Amino acid sequence: MPTRLSSDQSAQETPDENGAFPRLDDDQIDQVARHGTRRPTREGEVLYAEGDRSHDFFVIVSGVVQVLEHGEVVRTHGPGRFLGELGLLEGQPSFVTAVVAQPGEVVQLTADQLNELVRGDPVLGDLILRAYLMRRAVLIGRGNGLQIVGSCFSPDTKRLLEFAARNRIPHRLVDTDKDTHAEELLRRIGVTIHETPVVVVPGGETLRNPSNRKLAHVLGLHASSAPRDLTDLLVVGAGPGGLAAVVYGAADGLDVVAVDSIAAGGQAGTTSRIENYLGFPAGISGPELAERAVLQAEKFGVPVNVSVEAVSFSPRDGHYVVRFDDSSEVRTRSLVIATGARYRKLALPRLADFESTSVYYAATIHEARECQANPVAIVGGGNSGGQAAVFLADRVPGVHLVVRDADLNTNMSRYLVDRVMSHPRIEVLLHHEVVELLGDNQVEGVVVEDNQTRHRRTLPVRALFVFIGATPCTAWLSSLIALDEDGFVLTGEHVATGDTWWHKGRRPFPLETNRPGVFAIGDVRSGSIKRVGSAVGEGAMVVRLVHDHLSFGART
Repeated sequence: MPTRLSSDQSAQETPDENGAFPRLDDDQIDQVARHGTRRPTREGEVLYAEGDRSHDFFVIVSGVVQVLEHGEVVRTHGPGRFLGELGLLEGQPSFVTAVVAQPGEVVQLTADQLNELVRGDPVLGDLILRAYLMRRAVLIGRGNGLQIVGSCFSPDTKRLLEFAARNRIPHRLVDTDKDTHAEELLRRIGVTIHETPVVVVPGGETLRNPSNRKLAHVLGLHASSAPRDLTDLLVVGAGPGGLAAVVYGAADGLDVVAVDSIAAGGQAGTTSRIENYLGFPAGISGPELAERAVLQAEKFGVPVNVSVEAVSFSPRDGHYVVRFDDSSEVRTRSLVIATGARYRKLALPRLADFESTSVYYAATIHEARECQANPVAIVGGGNSGGQAAVFLADRVPGVHLVVRDADLNTNMSRYLVDRVMSHPRIEVLLHHEVVELLGDNQVEGVVVEDNQTRHRRTLPVRALFVFIGATPCTAWLSSLIALDEDGFVLTGEHVATGDTWWHKGRRPFPLETNRPGVFAIGDVRSGSIKRVGSAVGEGAMVVRLVHDHLSFGART
């Protein structure tokens, strides 16, 4: 049963948190009501509960509503406030319960009616969207939502934590090695220690060591329905470039299918703060940028299907077919390859022993929380390493930035160099490399070596963050797509020779591969500029080229 407050207590409304809980005026409430229904409420009525797969949007006209997490009241709302968070727009289960504490009146909208309101009223739509993004950040910061129960030394526990973090799903780790309540929780849900890790989903469902795809399906991130027989455009990869192609393609009326093997956002989705992206003078986190793009794609009717990895590509009957690791396939008139690149790893003995516990390839609030206020080391002299250093230095007592080059300006933007060098908790170790990790299963120290003097020292850190570039994700293309010597996709003038184009009667478009109608954008493309802005630009540009390809094919 939900915890209830007395009338006096329930009247004490929780203050707003930096715009996460704004109040609508009477005119705005009337505007919302035009899309939904006004109705009375009764004391004790549950408007929606934790785990509900679909629920409605509510604006409180009068009365008081309490929001509960695991039966405990965490927030109290009065007239003018609206309920819900990002999951309502994305079809995810609710992470909280909303209960009427004092009867009154609400305006109620279905999810479809809410989407209609958001699309039709830019002012209200922006207000609701901004509030929902902030509320998701509040939930993530509190560590509520999913409970992932398992050992911090388990690779599967690490996998589930990474999946939840990359997809911006509120969650927390119940560590069976350290949490005194873990045994009691396992007993309550009827799970033995040998069956861990398990994921406890809001509403009570328990998943025993689920695959990423199973968890994505439960959370509404993985579509179970088969795609259409033939689509105009298939976008494989949902980094900034892929998301831009999806949004622009869908907005232009193309029939678009979008997939990603892990999560929307790509490498940018692991970046704590992007400060040089046009239009965001205060900066924006990579996960929030990805979340906004996903909402834009869904606004135009294209969900991003995650936990689906492309395994093969082939031409068929004048079109192309991409097969995925869930045995599904998509037949498409045009294809955008936006699979990006995967993190490079340090060539260190016993690296695998630490990757499940204290070696990270992303720096977000989740990784910062796992560091538990211990000093850390970061390897990498590019923008990703600099951004991670600045972000973590505000949350841990010390950051050692290990850079192989002798000059930080070689690969890092000037504004970021200034911030790194002026931060009192960042030590920059130029011309140094990590040569050894110390500890058993958890990093207890890192040995670095000066590559000029060969002098070694031990850094007393408890975590290692690695940002040393990436290798392109192109194995699924087999030998059908031309690659450069490093495995990146060749496009444009680099593939202009050969019988394919002579028979086609045209030269390849910019961003087009050696296969007509197959394009590559972002980090996977040979010669690309590794910047979020350029990837987004290529994503917008490629949609125009897809139109040109489709219209040229129709003429011939």
